[in-house]
Amino acid sequence: MHRVRILIVEDERKLAEVLASALQAERYETVVAPTGEDGFFRANAETFDLVLLDLMLPGRGGLEILETLRKRDLQTPVLILTARDGIEDRVQGLDLGADDYLVKPFALPELLARIRALLRRGGRGVTVTHAAGDLRLDPATHRCFRGEEEITLTAREFATLEYLLRRVGEVVSKTEILDNVWDFAFDGDPNIVEVYVRHLRRKLDEPFGRQLIQTIRGVGYRLDPSGG
Repeated sequence: MHRVRILIVEDERKLAEVLASALQAERYETVVAPTGEDGFFRANAETFDLVLLDLMLPGRGGLEILETLRKRDLQTPVLILTARDGIEDRVQGLDLGADDYLVKPFALPELLARIRALLRRGGRGVTVTHAAGDLRLDPATHRCFRGEEEITLTAREFATLEYLLRRVGEVVSKTEILDNVWDFAFDGDPNIVEVYVRHLRRKLDEPFGRQLIQTIRGVGYRLDPSGG
């Protein structure tokens, strides 16, 4: 049986170790490249099913690595992991051939879900646009719309809404949202979720007379498309 091989190009040693351990627990084979030069060499010289690529690397930057790999027609799926949260960075990475983009800090369950999605595609894919009613969310460009009106969201608001849209119609608890949206090492007040849900309601529901995000008392939240 083929064992999935994942190349982790990441210079933060502790993060690279956490990622490798988490992926190995999922029965993936991992190789860690701590510099851009090492990552570039391994991606060219070895066969991988997926590359996790940091952008800010010593020796050779992640975008340069990505651009060169695509110019050489290597079709291995690439998931960018980066602290850069600007729309320009996202668009540039995707235009150069990245298949998905995840901003640090991220939750391990979401990373694993994105990896599974890319592996199911069997190659380079297209990031899905999420929708409920007239609400649309485009993870690739980090843009949100109500009908034709664009709504500006912070990175955390966007990630919270994206998770709710991935689970549209389901009741999700604060713990699930924290585990999938906040840093995997987060140990702060779980009520922070309520704060961001309020922010989303003020931006997405109240100005439009909608009730998309519902509170299920004692349980959590549900994104109801009929309220969108």
